[in-house]
Amino acid sequence: MRRILLVDDEQNILHSLQRSLRPIAKNMEIDIELFSDPQAAIQRLSEVEFNLVISDYHMPRMDGVGFLRVAKEIQPDMVRMMLSASADFGTVMGAVNEAEVFKYVVKPWTGPELEQIVLSAIERHDQLVEERKLADGQRAQRDALTAQELEAKRLEGLEPGITKVNWRPDGSISLDD
Repeated sequence: MRRILLVDDEQNILHSLQRSLRPIAKNMEIDIELFSDPQAAIQRLSEVEFNLVISDYHMPRMDGVGFLRVAKEIQPDMVRMMLSASADFGTVMGAVNEAEVFKYVVKPWTGPELEQIVLSAIERHDQLVEERKLADGQRAQRDALTAQELEAKRLEGLEPGITKVNWRPDGSISLDD
């Protein structure tokens, strides 16, 4: 099951976001969790994996950029989005640069616009997970090769020539040099 985390200090905004996302949540089996306290949301991030987080920019005690920066440290593959009534360029750039925000959504949003952005964010999450799996697989393959090479060197040190195979033209192995 996919999960979306919504963080905003205003309950009416949280419920409005949830209503806007209800159609795709139902179709794609997405669980949506709401938090008005960024600290409680951070605690939840350490317990459950999320595909996407949408955070308001202006919140008491912790702004959205600070929250998303912490969220990125906890779940680096989770896609991060910022929501704000401010379209100030400095705010947008801070969010993008510091928290690597995928999209910056300006209030008020429209339902179809938000749905499309969320679908793109979920697609991006799937790409990030796939890229990480590929990178982990390549790393594991490289580590396995390195381990094989080390073992071959160890064996060669114990018994010189043991890792060298002399093949005959007929495909059999020659035991003498």
